Amino acid sequence: MSLLLCACKSDVTTVVKRKESMFSKPGILLRIEGAFVLAMSVFFYRSGGARWSFFFLFFLWPDLSMVGYLASAQLGSRLYNSVHAYIFPLALAGVASSQHRSALCSCALIWLAHIGFDRALGYGLKYPTFFKDTHLQRVS
Repeated sequence: MSLLLCACKSDVTTVVKRKESMFSKPGILLRIEGAFVLAMSVFFYRSGGARWSFFFLFFLWPDLSMVGYLASAQLGSRLYNSVHAYIFPLALAGVASSQHRSALCSCALIWLAHIGFDRALGYGLKYPTFFKDTHLQRVS
């Protein structure tokens, strides 16, 4: 009887550990969060009725900030991080929404979609050491 209880107890412990392991890895959660931001941005963009050609034309514009890496890793990381942080497109979306400016709201949604896409693929904010040194790799 006690052997059966021990076997059951270890199985339960194993199951609990397996469930905790996914949620104890912040890198996975940040990628899921990015995919959710991408999905919601696309959903609201579609709901707003904006043109898809505009979306595809401007989807990659935040990556132009990588040009700063031609000067130095420090400048490149500052430019990249300023364009790839959620705070600025969220502020733009708030201002656009409060002023009923649908074109600005569309820009904010495209910007948010890009950041979410990057996060879902595992591209994070950059450290000033070198381009591939990101916050997502350090938290994984």
